[in-house]
Amino acid sequence: MKKTVYIIGHRNPDTDSIVAATAYARLKQLLGFNEYVAARAGKLAPQTEYIFNRFKVQAPQYIPDLLPKTAYYMSEECDTVDENSSLWHAAHKMQNSSAKILPLVDKNGCYKALLHYNAFAQNILGILNPENEAAITTSVELIKNTLGAQPLILKNENKIFKGTVLVSAAELDTFKAQLNEHLSENVIVIAGDRKNIQEYCIEMGVKALVITSGFLLDKELQAKAEKKGVSVLSSPFDTSATAMLIVYSTPVSIIADKNAPAVHEMDTVQKIRPLLQESPSRSLPVVDDYNKVIGLISENDLINEPNVEVILVDHNELSQAVEGVEHYIIKEIIDHHRLGNLSTKYPITFINKPVGSTATLVTGLYRENRVSIPKDMAEILLCGILSDTLILQSGTTTDIDRKTAEYLSNITGLDIKQLGNDIVSAGSHIGNRAVTEVIHQDMKEYNDDKIKYTVSQIEVDNTDEVMKRKKEFLDELEIERRSHGGLFAALLVTDITKLSSIMLIASDEKFLPALKLPKNENQVYYLKDVVSRKKQLIPLLSEQIVRYASV
Repeated sequence: MKKTVYIIGHRNPDTDSIVAATAYARLKQLLGFNEYVAARAGKLAPQTEYIFNRFKVQAPQYIPDLLPKTAYYMSEECDTVDENSSLWHAAHKMQNSSAKILPLVDKNGCYKALLHYNAFAQNILGILNPENEAAITTSVELIKNTLGAQPLILKNENKIFKGTVLVSAAELDTFKAQLNEHLSENVIVIAGDRKNIQEYCIEMGVKALVITSGFLLDKELQAKAEKKGVSVLSSPFDTSATAMLIVYSTPVSIIADKNAPAVHEMDTVQKIRPLLQESPSRSLPVVDDYNKVIGLISENDLINEPNVEVILVDHNELSQAVEGVEHYIIKEIIDHHRLGNLSTKYPITFINKPVGSTATLVTGLYRENRVSIPKDMAEILLCGILSDTLILQSGTTTDIDRKTAEYLSNITGLDIKQLGNDIVSAGSHIGNRAVTEVIHQDMKEYNDDKIKYTVSQIEVDNTDEVMKRKKEFLDELEIERRSHGGLFAALLVTDITKLSSIMLIASDEKFLPALKLPKNENQVYYLKDVVSRKKQLIPLLSEQIVRYASV
């Protein structure tokens, strides 16, 4: 995996978060930084999906977590060798490999086995064992390639067979006796320029005749060999070198380690670490979803910094960030919320302004960098502003948001009010959607003085749909509260027609009596003129928590 900088919003991202990541990544790319990639840490909300479909913009890459993974540390430089290549060819490749291991692949590039020095040493001794009478697995084609031999006659040259190698060093009668003992086998004879030996081998129908020192076969014997189906090769080496090299014509798959596992590029470091420790070479091949080798990973690679960095948009609290973000360098933060407790290893660019939308800040960055905003980016940026400010009516809306929205409206030709109504309407209907989906659509986790809680927000044009299913929502909020070990879990339901909200809350039984808010029904509170979670509700809840904690 090449160096990548993910620009990513908070978990359960809303429209502003997704838009900011998408548009800021495009700005970086227009500035010439192609390693910047827009990402998202959750499912697209219906409103966001509507916007991206309407303006034909590709949604950011989905990354469920940023736990350290193989792809973030692996080396993409990786030699492979075909499983049917000769051991000689593979050994040369492995010698030139910095990793000193060589994955074997089939014709489609899929991983089959691993050649490493331990496997080489253990298996080559079996091949070279003199008690085995030089029995080897090979093919005529592999012998030809290993020796760099001149083919004179080739018969079934690609067929793999197990054969016995005989060197015709003795007198003819002695050699005949030796050969006759092995006629039931596939025999490879290494011979010099002695015509009587050559002729006898052909008459006996040996599998292959290898003539050393570049000697050739006369035409009469070539015709006999052709008729008998004997392959004939002329080796450029002398007898001893030819005999040694033929041993290395064995297919590399014969001696490779077939038990060495490959690891997947998305396997976590935690999963692969013990596999690397068990690997004789402390290295393993990395494969993709199709089992194709794409790189190598070693124990030493895990010591290095990962090839992933992060830019956070629309949040600055670890509790809201994608899981695992603490393992990476955070390069920048662009946000419009309160400051959380996040810390970084190095100084970073931190843009945090009290405006209604992160999309407003990203639009400003285009203008500061004197980069014209592509129309599709201007369209979704305008949507981001209108979504996060309730069509510029939220209490968080500033003059900067209004001026920026007007600027984007002029670029795109979109009417602010009509577009705002369209996008708010796209996300305002609960219908038969599962309560879990609705609550997690835009949920944020907070931590006030070590007290944890979550607040979700949805925007509707009528709160009746939610109230009809009040028990379902409260039951799900209670499950959410317990799973996070929080003091409470709340859902802010904002009525965009009345610019007020109701809040459903599931909490520790000791907290409800301390909650001094206008109650509508049991566990339901009416919040007149409250439409902003960050600017109105969270400060209000923080006051209630302080009072509760002090009792």
